[in-house]
Amino acid sequence: MSGILDGKRILITGVLMESSIAFHTAKMAQEQGAEVILTAFPRPTLTERIARKLPKPAKVIELDVTNTEHLDRLEGLVRAELGGLDGVVHSIGFAPQDALGGNFLNTPFESVATAMHVSAFSLKSLTMACRPLMGSGSSVVGLTFDAQFAWPQYDWMGPAKAALEATSRYLARDLGPDNIRCNLISAGPIGSMAAKSIPGFAELASVWDNRSPLKWDMSDPEPAGRGVVALLSDWFPMTTGEIVHVDGGLHAVGA
Repeated sequence: MSGILDGKRILITGVLMESSIAFHTAKMAQEQGAEVILTAFPRPTLTERIARKLPKPAKVIELDVTNTEHLDRLEGLVRAELGGLDGVVHSIGFAPQDALGGNFLNTPFESVATAMHVSAFSLKSLTMACRPLMGSGSSVVGLTFDAQFAWPQYDWMGPAKAALEATSRYLARDLGPDNIRCNLISAGPIGSMAAKSIPGFAELASVWDNRSPLKWDMSDPEPAGRGVVALLSDWFPMTTGEIVHVDGGLHAVGA
């Protein structure tokens, strides 16, 4: 039986650790029949090492989403490797340390600007760099952390994720006429590289211990990866501008 991504060509960013959602997305995408290409920054060699644990080999391209030269050359590199793309996964987020960990009121604009550029504007930058490679029926999927709420310690990554969510809706609007979808997975906390960079992350994650209707396992990124793969597939042909929660149902309940 063929997989739900059989014959599709997918570019995936953010594979930094075997415990990341991006790694499990790449793994399941390959298992479901896709050809996968990865991007990495700032250490492509780290991603190359992690990529060896995937079921099949995957080429790694260095890509700093804030670097115009990197974005401009991406189309040619991907076209040479895969010929085109049917899907793009945005798993990129960063904020300087002074924008996290309870420093919201004192964070300088320069740090906020960095968080916004890397974590939100990059969804547009990456999508447009890949746009010439994508045809009708293609899918863009990003990862967010529910921006409806102010989370402990998350500080300026919260507004950055809110901007990411708005950016996804506008991309859905403007790419819809070309039959290209743009959606987000809002995942619960995972013990990834990004999580480890947030001071006091355990306090944030503990919310799930008390409120999540379904038992949430911070060490299991597979459910979120499954959500990404589903949105990359043809099983959601009329879904765009959506945020699908893969968070154990926490978004649906109060205190």
